[in-house]
Amino acid sequence: MNNNCWNQIGVQGDHSCSELKTYIHCRNCPVYSTAGRHLLERETDADYVSEWTQVLAQEKVAVTRQFTAAGTLSVAIFRLGKEWLALPAQLFKEVTPPCPIRTLPHRSNNTLLGLVNIRGEIQLCVSLANLLGLETASAALAQNLNHVIYKRMVVVEKEENRWVFAVDEIYGVHRVGPEDLTHVPATVAKASQTYTKHLIKWPDRNVNYLDEELIFYTLTKKNL
Repeated sequence: MNNNCWNQIGVQGDHSCSELKTYIHCRNCPVYSTAGRHLLERETDADYVSEWTQVLAQEKVAVTRQFTAAGTLSVAIFRLGKEWLALPAQLFKEVTPPCPIRTLPHRSNNTLLGLVNIRGEIQLCVSLANLLGLETASAALAQNLNHVIYKRMVVVEKEENRWVFAVDEIYGVHRVGPEDLTHVPATVAKASQTYTKHLIKWPDRNVNYLDEELIFYTLTKKNL
């Protein structure tokens, strides 16, 4: 049986699977659960573990080393709730319209939401907002914005470690220089600040420039 039979003969296919009479929906079927479990419980490559051990043992590389020869850093800016955030632009592999999230039995949680189908490929979907401890944007905030809002899902990848998460709005790619970065105030104790390396001075607000290494490490540690 094809390990993505739900796309062929299941609820996203032609509904010809005889097991649908028993399980009603593919997400209740052991085949679907086993496919998700194999994805989550795949063995970690020894070289990958060794590389991360070295990375975490070393001091963080100065942010200035990330700048190009032109003296600027390319970041993708997006909004979650009321917060504007940024990550290195090279992490972003794809931006898509919102798509259904299929929960994983006994594995989905506050951060790991489930699986999504991105162009026929099953990917792990997480809530970056929940990881950062961000509040949900209110309807009043949406009404006060003077432009049309398009929610999106983004696919990010670092060293073959790929995650999908939803954003309330995406601004796009923006270039910043060293003079645009400021340190995070020590008095700020919000959970999101744990994952923030710097603040980016944007026209009328500050943007949290997130620590991508810490985010990817935390997602992997919590969900695999």
